[in-house]
Amino acid sequence: MDPLLDPLLGLRPWEAPEVTSWGRLPMNAVDRRSGGLPLDGDWRFQLLPTPDAPVGGAWSTSRVPGAWTLQSTDDLPQYTNVRMPFPDFPPRSPDANPTGVYEREVDVPADWAGRRIVLQVGAAESVLLVHVDGRPVGISKDSHLAAEFDLTGLVRAGQRATVRLTVVKWSDASHIEDQDQWWHGGITRSVLLYATDPLYLADVTVRAAFSGELRVDCRVRDAGGALPEGWYVSGELDGQLLTQDREFDRFNAEEERVSDFLGEARIRTTVEDVRTWNAETPELYGLTVRLHRADGTIADTSRHRIGFRDVEVTGRDLLVNGERVFIRGVNRHDFHPLTGRTVSYDEMRADLVLLKRFGFNAIRTAHYPNDPALYDLADELGFYVVDEADIESHDHAHEIADDPRYLNAFVDRVSRMVLRDKNHPAVIIWSLGNESDYGANHDAAAGWLRRHDPTRPVQYEGAAKLDWAATDDASDLACPMYAPIEDCVAHALSGRQTRPLIQCEYSHAMGNSNGTLADHWAAMESTPGLQGGFIWEFWDHGILQRVSDGRPAGRAGAGLYDNGVAAPGYRWAYGGDFGEALHDGAFIADGVVFPDRTPKPAMYEHREIAAPLRIECVRIECYKHEGIVLGNHQHFRGLDWLAGEWRLDLADGTTLTGPAQLPKLCPGETAAVPLPFEVPRDGGEAWLTLRVTVAEDQPWAPRGTEVCLPQVRLRGPAVAPDVPVDRQIEVDGEGLLVQPLLTAAPTLSLWRAPTDNDQLGGMAERWRNWGLDALVRKVVSVREGDGRVTVEAEYAGTTGVVRHRQVLTPVEGGVRVDEEAELPAAFDDVARVGTVFETVDGLDLLDWFGQGLWESYPDRSTGAPVGHHRVPVDELFTPYLRPQESGGRHGVRRFTLSAPDATGLSVALDEPRQVSVTRYRAEDLASAGHHDELVARPGCVVHIDAAHRGLGTASCGPDTSPSYLVAPGIHRWSWTLRVL
Repeated sequence: MDPLLDPLLGLRPWEAPEVTSWGRLPMNAVDRRSGGLPLDGDWRFQLLPTPDAPVGGAWSTSRVPGAWTLQSTDDLPQYTNVRMPFPDFPPRSPDANPTGVYEREVDVPADWAGRRIVLQVGAAESVLLVHVDGRPVGISKDSHLAAEFDLTGLVRAGQRATVRLTVVKWSDASHIEDQDQWWHGGITRSVLLYATDPLYLADVTVRAAFSGELRVDCRVRDAGGALPEGWYVSGELDGQLLTQDREFDRFNAEEERVSDFLGEARIRTTVEDVRTWNAETPELYGLTVRLHRADGTIADTSRHRIGFRDVEVTGRDLLVNGERVFIRGVNRHDFHPLTGRTVSYDEMRADLVLLKRFGFNAIRTAHYPNDPALYDLADELGFYVVDEADIESHDHAHEIADDPRYLNAFVDRVSRMVLRDKNHPAVIIWSLGNESDYGANHDAAAGWLRRHDPTRPVQYEGAAKLDWAATDDASDLACPMYAPIEDCVAHALSGRQTRPLIQCEYSHAMGNSNGTLADHWAAMESTPGLQGGFIWEFWDHGILQRVSDGRPAGRAGAGLYDNGVAAPGYRWAYGGDFGEALHDGAFIADGVVFPDRTPKPAMYEHREIAAPLRIECVRIECYKHEGIVLGNHQHFRGLDWLAGEWRLDLADGTTLTGPAQLPKLCPGETAAVPLPFEVPRDGGEAWLTLRVTVAEDQPWAPRGTEVCLPQVRLRGPAVAPDVPVDRQIEVDGEGLLVQPLLTAAPTLSLWRAPTDNDQLGGMAERWRNWGLDALVRKVVSVREGDGRVTVEAEYAGTTGVVRHRQVLTPVEGGVRVDEEAELPAAFDDVARVGTVFETVDGLDLLDWFGQGLWESYPDRSTGAPVGHHRVPVDELFTPYLRPQESGGRHGVRRFTLSAPDATGLSVALDEPRQVSVTRYRAEDLASAGHHDELVARPGCVVHIDAAHRGLGTASCGPDTSPSYLVAPGIHRWSWTLRVL
């Protein structure tokens, strides 16, 4: 048998957790990405049924980097959350184990003669076996970190070599990569061949403190064996030369007598007037480290961008540069809808630019180290990063946490992550992994980490969840998942809190979700000891799929999606769409952006909650002078990078705008500014909005980019009652209003197409059991008198009856509808109470005065300012991957539906209500699994709700708060319909 496949005691490496590598070089932080010979592109490829199957027959091609599961093979993607995709217990893998064999010729440059030659494979899922010219080179596990192999003795400069990379999909390692994601197979990051001098930098460790103190520790090796005499290191920091610390050099000269194979040197200096790094002002310095031979010539060079900053936990506070910062974070996977885990630099930059524009300042690399370029971008653009090790054993967490066979894997994965990413100022916290219970293997990894890098805290949810107030476990932070905010506040006020509480996951973004996000942040910002958290998650992980054959679109799918919608003939695939029997459905679609990076409405909610500049209040002094109090809610930055424009919206349709002169405010300061407009004495509601934009180009936003829209109400509504007129109201035999512009008369609605939260939280099943999705209407009486028509009806479910009264009164130009619904006690939590009707075709434009421009709901409306809005009806709908309730607008005062010739209808509401206008009935949405199954109706389906249930996040986390539930009892509402 090939010794590569049988390295230790006859074990098969893909089922030997104690074998984490063989022939693989140590991880280091020396940057080699800028040099060498890229090996990306098309490789010869065979997909074998098992690792033991012989290679033979015809070769196809496969793109590297890329997953074979997205490249026209019979092995397709599969999604599971907790469950492993096969029944075998750790460390076993299934007998049917797809194995990809990649092969290509490499012409080794002639000028590499006498140099050390290294192969770097950026990532392979899940076990990598390397051969060169048929000879075994090494093994690597860990699907999300690079593996390097020394090929110096196996290849010759100026000659051609055949490189074979064999990737085994399932292994013992798969049991600790059970990460709520698509399962793929393949080489998912770039492959590189590079060369160094025999005397080379083996590692560089940079420690740059907030004080300006800089220490650079270098490890040096020589491929030939003993280190030569007289070598030294030098550095350059933004053009300033740095020299080796001679005292340290003398110390290590003595050590070299013990080992001639490793040398150490240190560069040490203090930068005066240092520009410090933080997420708001991410100041970076260019550091170049050079290794010199005794004659002064340069043997090796490593370049870094470094930031001077401190991170520490002091009591209940996480401090960056001595300041308590709020962590406004999101969990992020490496993902692309066409290429899976293979993501380009430009795509990663687009991810972070989008997050920055919506107020996020932190990323948790869920649940593995991300592509190396992401950390460079986080350094540059300004993000706090929780760097997470490639460990999640969700399905077998309890067994593996204390299994000594996996001890090496835990320590190996944590240590390699730290060794790779330690020089990035963006990384402020190390994470030991995710959802893997808690055991001795975690303690071992934490012990190594704390010894190696005492400059950053360590977190692990599995340790901290046992006791948020503990001080003796493997986590320096309490970092729970989906903890009710009430529990977090209670803990912070209990007097027992010993460490910062920052939720590693909260506000699950599956479908129409992220309810109560503003409530969470109101509590976090007002409660010492609470410092934020990370929303789950960034992406909806839909894969673009051809409907015709059910296969991934692959790279050819570029351009076949826009604004979150797949083109005709394609759809966003989720679990089960590739024919897999075992899957977890649409639970993969739980991001704040769609698969094409289009922001969901929840992003606007977060943007406003995270606003750097806010309107604190309207201040009235001595009842004569009115002013607006503005506050700077940043930690480190003034307001000079922002510009503003005032807008005043009046209920009568008037809108005034004018420039805003922003005050000079340090972080945390407030100041009063005069009202920019004289508010008319009449005209109903008056809302003042400050449109805040970027004043000058930022690395993540050009000048003029909108940052936030803080708003305050200056005057309340003025009620103008409808005056009845002497006119008949026409109703049919069932007491339903007859109106030429309506194709379905106004009736009672208590149901919505279940959201993912409704479905997984159990509400949808309860509503169906009550029969709310199929209420049967029975007319009790129709009475005419006093110029009105009063219709009494009962709506029967399977377990209760709702009494409904509708009073129709003719008014100038239309009809006023006064409604009352009495819900029985059994209906203690319904989706909505309101009216639904349908219109004729052609009414394609919606104008409204209320909250907008984007979708909003009762518990997710902070980010939707009140104003006058206009949107085509077809653009109101939000295309969540699984069709569900969507497109609603909260706080609507009035709206108009019109045709191009300005004909149509208008509706005035008695008070701000929840309104939705779409092309779909609730049953249309509820019966469809994907958007390609929907058929839009020609007219509009209009909902006017007296009460609408909040969204919550019950698909994975707390439901909405009790104040956003729709209770039984009597609900009253009224509205006036007029024809334009």
